[in-house]
Amino acid sequence: MYKNIFSTLMTRLIKIIKNPRRIILVLMNKGFLNWISDETYIKIQYRAFTGKKLSLLLPETYNEKRQWLKLYGNLQNYIHLVDKFEVRNYISETIGEDYLIPLIGVWDRFDDIDFDKLPEQFVLKCTHDSGGLVICTDKTKFNLKYARKKINRALKQNFYYKYREKQYKTINPKIICEKYMVDESGKELKDYKIFCFNGIPKVIHVDYDRFTNHKRNFYDIDWNYLPVSIKVPTDCNIIIEKPSKLDKMLNIAKILSKGYPHVRVDLYLIHDKIYFGELTFSHGAGFEKFEPEEFGYQMGCWLELPKDRI
Repeated sequence: MYKNIFSTLMTRLIKIIKNPRRIILVLMNKGFLNWISDETYIKIQYRAFTGKKLSLLLPETYNEKRQWLKLYGNLQNYIHLVDKFEVRNYISETIGEDYLIPLIGVWDRFDDIDFDKLPEQFVLKCTHDSGGLVICTDKTKFNLKYARKKINRALKQNFYYKYREKQYKTINPKIICEKYMVDESGKELKDYKIFCFNGIPKVIHVDYDRFTNHKRNFYDIDWNYLPVSIKVPTDCNIIIEKPSKLDKMLNIAKILSKGYPHVRVDLYLIHDKIYFGELTFSHGAGFEKFEPEEFGYQMGCWLELPKDRI
């Protein structure tokens, strides 16, 4: 057993050593470069992820402009919109609490959760990051030890330092529990992510099979399939029916994105009822690969930066 573990560790170490970019990313993920200024950090990270030099004087692509907004935008003003607990108040006041997934509880510490009082199915989320998530579909099979380790590790991290997204810097970490939801598939919850620019929806991508063979298909606002991808593969052979409430979903996206240069509005559709997912101001932290590359330039054209800072 120990021989196999050693062999695995050595293989990973060799891969890191052979790829300098991996060394940089490992150092960043471990927090060893937290002391570096935001601009220097983002430039290093951009080069490591994309292999390209970051242009901040004349940003053109979507990813370049996202980095610009990280440094010079007002992302710190969006804290209440990305905090998964606080944003519920904004949604209630803006479009109504009927669009919220039912909240079961909220806690400061994992050990404060009384799992005996939770339903047989539920979702635990950290309020301050991306990925601090545990899904329970059967409480009799729930791995409490794994959940505690994952959630506690997330609670200790300041997500701002990972990609220097200022909107996460001062969030007070909490844990929320939401009702477990599935759509008509009976096995998952398709995520309709609507990219809005100055309050205008431009393109939609749908994530599906996230826990088996993750893919995402892109559509325009008339639900025409777009042969493009961002990081995750697309599949033109997978037919995703036009949502029955697409017009209403687009209208909700317009309302929630009004006044912001760019925000991705995530919605769910469950048995013809729309639910709010989240608001994202830095899709993929501005590092994900576009195929074809021209699509990144097209989305960059939609994203207008404040002219007084260029």
